[in-house]
Amino acid sequence: MNDFPRVSEGILGEQDTAKTNTELFLSIVGQYFPEAIKDGEVDFTALREEMGEFAEVGSEHYDFTWAGKQAAKKEAQADLFGKSLRYKPEDSLNPDTTENIYIEGDNLEALKLLRRNYHGRIKMIYIDPPYNTGSDFVYHDDFSMTEGELAELSGDVVDGVRFQKNGKDSSRYHTNWLNMMYPRLKLARELLSDNGVIFISADDNEIDNLRKICNSIFSEHCFIGQITVVGNPRGRDYGGIARMHDYVLAYMKSDKTELNLITDKENEFKMFDDLGGFELRELRNRNVKFNKENRPNLYYPFYIEPNEEDEYHLHNISLEPHEGWIELYPLESQGINVVWRWGKEKALANLNINIKAKPMRNGSYMIVEKYREGRMMARSVWWDKDTNTEKGTLAVKELLEGKIFDYPKPAEMIYRLLEMGTDSNSIVMDFFSGSATTAHAVMQLNAEGGGDRKYILVQLPEVCDENSEAAKAGYKNICEIGKERIRRAAKKIHEDNPDAQFDDGFKVFEVGKTTIRWNLMDDDELSELDRASSDTEKLDFTDGHNDTDIVYEIMLRQYGIPLSTPIEKLADVSDRTYIFADAVVVCLESEITDELIEKLADIEPTPAKFVLRDSAFGDNIEFKDFSFRKLSALIRSHQTEEERKSKYNNYTVEFI
Repeated sequence: MNDFPRVSEGILGEQDTAKTNTELFLSIVGQYFPEAIKDGEVDFTALREEMGEFAEVGSEHYDFTWAGKQAAKKEAQADLFGKSLRYKPEDSLNPDTTENIYIEGDNLEALKLLRRNYHGRIKMIYIDPPYNTGSDFVYHDDFSMTEGELAELSGDVVDGVRFQKNGKDSSRYHTNWLNMMYPRLKLARELLSDNGVIFISADDNEIDNLRKICNSIFSEHCFIGQITVVGNPRGRDYGGIARMHDYVLAYMKSDKTELNLITDKENEFKMFDDLGGFELRELRNRNVKFNKENRPNLYYPFYIEPNEEDEYHLHNISLEPHEGWIELYPLESQGINVVWRWGKEKALANLNINIKAKPMRNGSYMIVEKYREGRMMARSVWWDKDTNTEKGTLAVKELLEGKIFDYPKPAEMIYRLLEMGTDSNSIVMDFFSGSATTAHAVMQLNAEGGGDRKYILVQLPEVCDENSEAAKAGYKNICEIGKERIRRAAKKIHEDNPDAQFDDGFKVFEVGKTTIRWNLMDDDELSELDRASSDTEKLDFTDGHNDTDIVYEIMLRQYGIPLSTPIEKLADVSDRTYIFADAVVVCLESEITDELIEKLADIEPTPAKFVLRDSAFGDNIEFKDFSFRKLSALIRSHQTEEERKSKYNNYTVEFI
């Protein structure tokens, strides 16, 4: 039976280890392995590490490093076994129609479980991780810890979850935080789309280290900016200087990322055209990090018509040369050939509509963009009531009828980040979701601005202190607070926007043990179980399983199928046969018969994959092979000639 393909036990599955020549690899290494780029050249030691080959500690050279960095890098690449996401329908809201996901559990495990389904699909990530103040919690990611080792973590262990307070008096104060953050950010980059962006809240405790690990993971040229957010205008006493602000770091996944303009409610424009009010902004990118050498696609000439101008003295421009027109490349900055902010395709679509040439006093010209009414580029300092932390606290207090959660971020701040970083149908992720402010902001923006953005939230179910206001109000853990906030926020948004249509539901999952036995037991244990019972249900699946969880676990091993995808029972086939995404059929029947094979073959359209139980064939290898060939023959018999010849007419059969 080893000749038949099996569903991958791990999330990563089989990896393509084929070697490629150096020239081809150099052409893509910067895009896929930014950590291997050092000073514009490939560091092959770092590259080997990205491929899973790690040198001895003694051979490491100078770099931004800390105790445990190698282990953190290995952890980011390691597959995950023995875990799955267990569906909680009782906690979900409108689960049959929603595309939003709420996951309870360790976020590193959750990110690994999502790495196939959502690889390269997340447009924006926002996280507000522990600031490492000395009193907050930091996760521990040693998945091999014993119960005894867990007990040694000073009592700060809840239901076996590995986290404890990271005191400033610890010799590993920064190290613990870095080891916690590195693998999570590494996985976050995998999940981001090529035009994706990540925003990370931080304060003075770790902002320097956060910049360094982000430069390492995303690469320094992908740094967009560091926003200073004035969260408390009165300031808090931190020993001599009242600190008023925190930060939001912004990094892009690649050069394809382009931030949107945001709503500017207070701007009053003095210039107008047929499309409305505007102000002028230079199209040249003054940042010398973006130059002719590393952004050649953004370095090209405009041609300016010098003899005619409009009422604001702006001149028409072209991307093609004309007799008598003036050629203009981006002017140098600090002696470096910088580039335009837009590529040719976008420039062509906006010629003489949103971009024109402005004459300068010295006789030269500047290519300018018309900022439209109500929209502006985000500034590097946010000092307004909408982004004030106190507003976030008051909003949650009012919504949940009590001071249930300390210092939540204001929904308006994340709303602004969503405006900058998402399109109307983007997927947004927050894997330190806290009180679920991100979900609140996503629903608010969808309701007010239109769109169908979806969110994925992940939160560790940290137990509320028994003396806290949250516990007194009946909340057992932070996840309960987050889910209730989403429900109440959705209701209020509907009340404030009665005509708005938006997804106000969410499906809840929790990180739990696998439902499929895989290799959880050694041969002796399996033999003992086999002798004790001939029940294949016990042999194949773990205690407490149900069919839905099994199907979701198989779904987690498919590429590009979101976890929100509905699961449909194919009752006409059998009571334990399911399909999702109109592509994958999972048959959990304990016995395969000729009749069942015929019904599977009749499914229209032909699925891309059939998943069957190995034990359903018993030890009859010949029958298994016969069934495999019969399924193929029956499928071909009811297909048209065109369907048979189609390159899309490929399906696979796998076994669990």
